[in-house]
Amino acid sequence: MLFNSLEFAIFFPFVCILYFLLPMQMRTPMLLVSSCIFYMAFIPAYIFILLLTIVIDYTAGIYLERTHGAVRSVLLWSSIVATCLVLFIFKYFHFFASNFAGLASLIGWRVTPPALSIILPVGLSFHTFQSLSYVIEVYRGHQRAEPNFVTYATYVMFFPQLVAGPIERPQNLLHQFYENHVFDYDRVTSGLKRMAWGFFKKLVVADRLALYVNDVYAAPQNFNGLQITLGTVFFAYQIYCDFSGYSDIAIGSARVLGFRLMENFGNPYYSRSISEFWHRWHMSLSTWFRDYVYIPMGGSRVSAARRYFNLLVTFGVSGLWHGANWTYVAWGLLNGCYLVVALLTTQIRNRLFGTFGVGESNRFRFGTRRLSTFAFICAGWVVFRSNNLTDAVYIFSHLWQNWDFAHISTEQFLLRQMPVAFGGIALLELGQLLNGRLAVKSFVLSLPTPLRWAGYATFVLGVVLCGIFRQTQFIYFQF
Repeated sequence: MLFNSLEFAIFFPFVCILYFLLPMQMRTPMLLVSSCIFYMAFIPAYIFILLLTIVIDYTAGIYLERTHGAVRSVLLWSSIVATCLVLFIFKYFHFFASNFAGLASLIGWRVTPPALSIILPVGLSFHTFQSLSYVIEVYRGHQRAEPNFVTYATYVMFFPQLVAGPIERPQNLLHQFYENHVFDYDRVTSGLKRMAWGFFKKLVVADRLALYVNDVYAAPQNFNGLQITLGTVFFAYQIYCDFSGYSDIAIGSARVLGFRLMENFGNPYYSRSISEFWHRWHMSLSTWFRDYVYIPMGGSRVSAARRYFNLLVTFGVSGLWHGANWTYVAWGLLNGCYLVVALLTTQIRNRLFGTFGVGESNRFRFGTRRLSTFAFICAGWVVFRSNNLTDAVYIFSHLWQNWDFAHISTEQFLLRQMPVAFGGIALLELGQLLNGRLAVKSFVLSLPTPLRWAGYATFVLGVVLCGIFRQTQFIYFQF
């Protein structure tokens, strides 16, 4: 079920009303049933795939807590392999099989990989990682095994973050299903406001920018350098507003029910380095790879060469997590290379800026770092968004060719659609700039009630009038 659908507009209020009317002991089972209905709205049969991973990791958690010694390691790795095998079959089997066949053909072997006519279950990577985090945390002794199967299943399937995160840790979410969440007006309205902000990002900004981005990246050969550059910058905002919009709706809807989900974004395009960007972008996934891949490999507590290797492996695997395509692997490795080069050139850059008397707090250096970081991130998005590496190479080789301003200024699409998108981006940036610098919430609450509610109504009406209502899927659903 899509957040931006009529079905969800009916589903969510009904679940909320039922949740607060039911006695506490009935709420978690009701959330589990509701989450199953939510997920089955996509492809009903795939609920059994999700159930399989739930049973595997629930059982592993129980036995991990009861056993000791080497048996625990065997149980842990058996659970990890079994859970990842489900992900591999549905998401990566065709990718690896076709690439193996291609390599075999280079040495004269004829290999015909078996064809599996299956569709990737929505959000499989997300709830796989959430299940794995539970098993690993139980193994490490940071989390008690959940004895109640219904509660554990609800932890994995909790509908606000089931399909595209945030990828929660058991320490943060599991215990909340045992809390008595009473109806609280301030909390409910705060959640609804967060959801409204998410719908604004998705419907007004992301889906409108997608109209242009999809055309450019479907056939980049048909567009000049200026159009491709514009499409790339638009995609940077599209993917941010699409995914952070989903996270806002997920966090807001959970807050209405009384649950606290982790933040997933922190104004990433204001970052002054690639490292800072990855501390602000998709934080639930970044910290997952940090805690379960990078640090176990040695992290930064190793030699410089090994640290660089750890970074490249972590980001390469992160790229592959996003999809079974070499563009995602290349995108991940590119970001890993960014970090390695940044580490290698830190002293050189500091010495260079010091020569000209430009310190860390200098405004010129501050602005340059932000702009250069955004430019490098956009270069990465070219690889991420391209249909294949050939298209990515074409785009990079034609970005600066044929900047025809006369043509772009008369383009019908930009004349019709982009004023709303630019207005949405401006409002987005204004909201992000004011957040933390101005007590926006206190200011809004200090307004007279009629004026405050008029503002709310105007905002919602603006989303309704300016949004794209085509029930377009969120970008990260495919991962």
